[in-house]
Amino acid sequence: MKVLAIETSCDETAAAVVEDGYRVLSSVVSSQTEIHADFGGVVPEIASRAHLDLIAPVVGEALSRAATDPGELSAVAATIGPGLIGSLLVGVSAAKAYAWSWGVPFVGVNHMEGHLHAAFLEDAALSLPMVVLLVSGGHTMLILMQDRTSGEYVLLGQTIDDAAGEAFDKVARFLGLGYPGGPAIERLARQGSPDAIAFPRGLAGKGYDFSFSGLKTSVVRYVRAHPSADLADVAASFQEAVVDVLATKTRQAAAEMGAKAICIGGGVAANTALRERVQLICQEDGRVGFIPSRAMCTDNAAMIGATAWYRLRTDGPTPLDAPVDPNLKLRLVRRP
Repeated sequence: MKVLAIETSCDETAAAVVEDGYRVLSSVVSSQTEIHADFGGVVPEIASRAHLDLIAPVVGEALSRAATDPGELSAVAATIGPGLIGSLLVGVSAAKAYAWSWGVPFVGVNHMEGHLHAAFLEDAALSLPMVVLLVSGGHTMLILMQDRTSGEYVLLGQTIDDAAGEAFDKVARFLGLGYPGGPAIERLARQGSPDAIAFPRGLAGKGYDFSFSGLKTSVVRYVRAHPSADLADVAASFQEAVVDVLATKTRQAAAEMGAKAICIGGGVAANTALRERVQLICQEDGRVGFIPSRAMCTDNAAMIGATAWYRLRTDGPTPLDAPVDPNLKLRLVRRP
């Protein structure tokens, strides 16, 4: 079963063709990073207009690379939330139009659930239960994934204020490093010492929730109090504080839940320091550590196509009058 999937939840226009929920026949991503760089962040109106210009050629390229005709498709899927409402509307409207005109089902997919399924595109044999750390510009969550079919997940913890990626962007902006903040912080941190400054670890030892707002404020106060501080040391110490909290809480959650594996996902999962730390703790604890390729960490449509295969089998098609939901939540069950 071939699914054409579309992802436009933020500033990436993406389309992919995925077969049987795990075989990626094509994956095309058109980034808007350069468009938004001058503004220091994503401008929603500009993002949605760019999606309008890019959606048709990106879909066409995905079908061409997959050597797939519309008549071979079993469904068309799109991210229905969460995300920027204007961006979501472009992708979902296009997907519904394609589905209707080609006479195939439409499947609306939760963007965060897509990240949960992304790991299986690169390793279909991953063992469950698995603890997944989802870290991006808009979300920081610890999820217990017990099966792939139900669409229900256990939320172990989440940020109570800024997401990790949001903290990276805000600190980078304050330090004058530009946008996107994550890669800029990482590049500068390579030249500094992660032990130079003892920045606080938010909510350390207090369950599985996260807090990065206080860390961001500490960086601002430190730089203002020490105007001659080495910014490389500041970046390295800030990054270490974020990575330390993320990795420590993930490790504790995996131990308590008896997880067989740990996986990371989301844009911040492309950070080298985080990837190395998670791999290290998995080696030390005897767990499988799955570190996805950087292409599967950032927003892409292949993960939406993989998830759509399961949602169509379990839930059936999504009605064509279903609205987008910029605040869409994962279906959660009680923590065991």
